[in-house]
Amino acid sequence: MILPCLLILAAMSIVMTVAWLVQRASRNGGWVDVFWSFGTGASCVAAVMIAAPGGAQWRRDLVAALVALWSLRLGGYIALRVRGKPEDVRYAALRRRWGDRFDRRMIGLVLVQAPVSATLGLAILYAARRPDAAFALQDAIGLALCGLSLAGETVADRQMERFKADPANKGKVCDTGLWGRSRHPNYLFEALFWLSFPVIATDLAAPWTLLSWSAPAIMAALLRYGSGVPPLEAAMLESKGEAYREYQTRVPALLPRLAGVARKI
Repeated sequence: MILPCLLILAAMSIVMTVAWLVQRASRNGGWVDVFWSFGTGASCVAAVMIAAPGGAQWRRDLVAALVALWSLRLGGYIALRVRGKPEDVRYAALRRRWGDRFDRRMIGLVLVQAPVSATLGLAILYAARRPDAAFALQDAIGLALCGLSLAGETVADRQMERFKADPANKGKVCDTGLWGRSRHPNYLFEALFWLSFPVIATDLAAPWTLLSWSAPAIMAALLRYGSGVPPLEAAMLESKGEAYREYQTRVPALLPRLAGVARKI
């Protein structure tokens, strides 16, 4: 398992170096997310199909298809959002904050995403290599989680698009639909997606498969405390001011409130 993950790491180091060069030339940091989404999907699918022998063939095909679907949906959505449009507010805020040091600091922010992809690849590979040939309950649960998360993220993205497309909402904060339950439902469903593979992968007779749970843990931590929520909310506070601050007091960052109990997670 080490070799396939190292191959993913090497491939993504190259992909993200190219991503840094493209964002530098275009002065649009959003291209980093496009390269990461497509690159992670392509490298992990290749690793499953080429370097993950031992699992049931149908499960390898299923896992590869789920990763490809995730990559095409997310990468395609971001590419359409980036091409010919203003820079994503997260990167625009970093560009203002870092000034002339932006490109130097961006290289570190970009390259650290290669080991993240390798960690996600570990969970994917363990899921693909589970030797049990029969379709089990954990396969069904993992598949359901994939479907729920991809559908939820798509709905959240479309709700935000419709909100922004209405001129009456200019300057307002989207707090309807899923955005009225979570300030970042797209990040919530993205983190949920990566739970799918550990669920499929876990084999108590092979304790090392528990390493696959590092993938959703790292993804959730990055989205909540790293490159997701913090820079986006800083940018939103800068542009929306008190309206967004009031929104923060009403709606949790990721996990929705349950039974009226505030959970600012």
